[in-house]
Amino acid sequence: MRVSAVRAVVVLSLVAIAGCETIRLPETSTPVVSETPPAPPPAAEDVAAPDDSLARFYASVEDGLTASGRMRRDTAPADIPWGVPELVHNFERIALYDEYVEIGGRFVRRAMPATLRRWERPVRVGLLFGESIPEAVKAADRAYVENFTSRLAELTGLDMTMAGADDTNFLVLFLNREEQERFADRAALRLPGFEPSVMRAIRATPIDTFCTAYAFSEPEDPDRYAAVLVLVKAEHPELTRHSCIEEEMAQAMGLPNDYDGARPSLFNDSLEFAFLTTHDEVLLRMLYDPRLEPGMTAAEARPLLPAIAEDAMRAHGLTVAGGV
Repeated sequence: MRVSAVRAVVVLSLVAIAGCETIRLPETSTPVVSETPPAPPPAAEDVAAPDDSLARFYASVEDGLTASGRMRRDTAPADIPWGVPELVHNFERIALYDEYVEIGGRFVRRAMPATLRRWERPVRVGLLFGESIPEAVKAADRAYVENFTSRLAELTGLDMTMAGADDTNFLVLFLNREEQERFADRAALRLPGFEPSVMRAIRATPIDTFCTAYAFSEPEDPDRYAAVLVLVKAEHPELTRHSCIEEEMAQAMGLPNDYDGARPSLFNDSLEFAFLTTHDEVLLRMLYDPRLEPGMTAAEARPLLPAIAEDAMRAHGLTVAGGV
């Protein structure tokens, strides 16, 4: 999710979710959503299920996806060739479209043309774990986020590192359903003016949404990111949880849309792939090419994209002629 027209960045203190944490968030905004939905949709009896039943439900969804050949772990599949034309087309549909719009204070899935958005400031990644999460799982997820943060820094060229709580502008939340509600309630109390649609969405994330990201823009500049919230549901099994980390953190770099025509790609709601693919890594290199600028429209960026795609492939150690 992207949020624009931010007026100020404030300090939000959240206590009693996982100790005492301080994070930096924008005060108010106008949101657009990036999220990962599962398949198939839940049965009616699962919607009000307790957390243990919810964990079993998500485990069954993951099992069904992998059994059907989805959630592939290969990142450079030989069965799906691609090259510069595919990169150019997919970049436009993923980087220059928004996945959701806000209507009546709620987020509605509707792909809409957008301008290019990305980070232009240092990114400091912090973590917030709910009390429900075992220490061993926290350690594994923390290590996963740290490794993926380093990977994103290498791909984008950004100054992007893990940070302490008082320096975070990119917060990854690992919360179960009850902890989501507590997080949203405390945020609403401490920042009553904060965009209510964001807190409403976090408080009551639909069961058929795996994870979501909310990106907030620089004050007075809707095309430069200032802060990010990523929500990963704690009830997920490990493969889905790590897939959520990769997709939402990567999308929060400035690739907000999912596109069904993008293959091989994590940015596709078919959930064919579980992790960021080589194709997606090249998209991230393209996004942070200095020839592109925040605020560009598709019409402005399109003439530049073939040369940018070629250079990004070469930087990634790929051969341009003949595709991949």
